[in-house]
Amino acid sequence: MTENLKFRDPELTRRVAGKIKEIAPRKDTVKICHVCGTHEWAITHYGLRDLLPPSVEVIAGPGCPVCIVPASEIDEAVQLALKGIVVTCFGDVLRVPGSKMSLLDAKAEGADVRIVYGVNDATKMAKKERSSQFGFFAVGFETTTPSTAVEITSKPPSNLSFLISHRVIPPAMKMLVKMKDLNLNGFIAPGHVSTIIGLKPYEDFPGVYHMPTVVAGFEPLDLLFGIYMILKQLKEGIPRLENEYARAVHWEGNPKAIELMEEVFEVTDGNWRGLGTIPSSKLKLREKYAARDAHLRHDVKVEYGVDLQPGCRCHLVVVGKIKPTECPLFIETCTPQKPVGACMVSSEGTCRIWAKMITRKN
Repeated sequence: MTENLKFRDPELTRRVAGKIKEIAPRKDTVKICHVCGTHEWAITHYGLRDLLPPSVEVIAGPGCPVCIVPASEIDEAVQLALKGIVVTCFGDVLRVPGSKMSLLDAKAEGADVRIVYGVNDATKMAKKERSSQFGFFAVGFETTTPSTAVEITSKPPSNLSFLISHRVIPPAMKMLVKMKDLNLNGFIAPGHVSTIIGLKPYEDFPGVYHMPTVVAGFEPLDLLFGIYMILKQLKEGIPRLENEYARAVHWEGNPKAIELMEEVFEVTDGNWRGLGTIPSSKLKLREKYAARDAHLRHDVKVEYGVDLQPGCRCHLVVVGKIKPTECPLFIETCTPQKPVGACMVSSEGTCRIWAKMITRKN
């Protein structure tokens, strides 16, 4: 798979891959989990798994923010749209299935649903159309949360409210560690998220769970170095928290962004699609900003929705228990053009990434 792909430094790439093979165990299998959709794209796009020895397995965790939004929260956005509220969202949210319909389906029924490239676009629309009520469907991990917080504290127009569906990554990583049938040996922590939250939130993984943890960037060499660093820790028997992505990630993260998030949001338990409730993993608006809560302003109430359609295995793909190709719907009835499961919708979804690569190869 790697033959026709160009690396920035092919010789160094081969050397690092060689070092990985030297240090990798000969008998036991090492399972390393990354928690980032962009990591999965780079690993798959550059064929990095083909460079690894059979004893080293790299699996994809719940690193796609769109994939893990539960059907009930899509249902909330749909209900908002069908009430006549102008719902704004990122493009990859549009086709995520709810329990009965997606926002795209709601749009087809006449609802005003608009794609934006950032929350600021929603603000501009609301300012221009004062007679309409607008809602911004805020989906994302810590990477995009600060931009939502900035907009909320910047006194947006009174006709704009927010449907918050932000999640935080470290609690999901703790859930993965505690899955006895997953048997993880190390984490590649998400690069983009870590530029915001820094390294401190990962301290428990080597300290409490004895799990080697490395923050890595997105170039092929970043990821290969990250894998090598984890294997080195395992061989030495000393789990540590290390930062391969030092050019962008600092121990303290982005203090201003963290301060803004803490001012606007409080942490609560949250459902993740197909995974159930993860403690302290979701954000909600603090009482101070309750007037901006679309739930309260527009009386949004839905019952718990069905996350998975019959046959869909997204809940197993998203925690790395199976590969996309092991889902019976993959490519057969679930495609990027007609997604059945949420993992096939976003460009960061594991199923979507694998499907695109298979299509390109064919």
